[in-house]
Amino acid sequence: MTIEGYRALENELKKLKNTDRPNVVKAIAEAREHGDLSENAEYHAAKELQSFIEGRIKELEYKIGRAEVIDISQIKSDKIFFGASVILYDENSDKEFAYKIVGIDEADLEQSLISINSPVARALIGKEVGTIVSVKTPKGTTSYEILNIEYV
Repeated sequence: MTIEGYRALENELKKLKNTDRPNVVKAIAEAREHGDLSENAEYHAAKELQSFIEGRIKELEYKIGRAEVIDISQIKSDKIFFGASVILYDENSDKEFAYKIVGIDEADLEQSLISINSPVARALIGKEVGTIVSVKTPKGTTSYEILNIEYV
């Protein structure tokens, strides 16, 4: 994953441990004070949230512990690899798109961050500027021309 992705996971973990976990413990304690737990919706909702938080903490600790962090600013290549920021020309729609190829946990299409495992990224890996690639997506086959590659 990228350095930014790693930091985002660390920040989420810190928030879960330092803010969300203590808040849900307080919510459970308050709900217990209301009496009969078998019919206490606040208690059950808080316990469910606690379960989610604890599961997410374990998941993040695992991912952070096993993460391979790549400093993409050190990559010098004229080919597309993990961490590349690319500008593509979509021949079908006559539009340009900018994407950055990132790890699975970092992918966010609204921010133009695509997973290394996505069909577009897999088709682009190892290619150079000027190359035209065809990508099979759920919407059909799309052809892209690679206009620019940067590692920033």
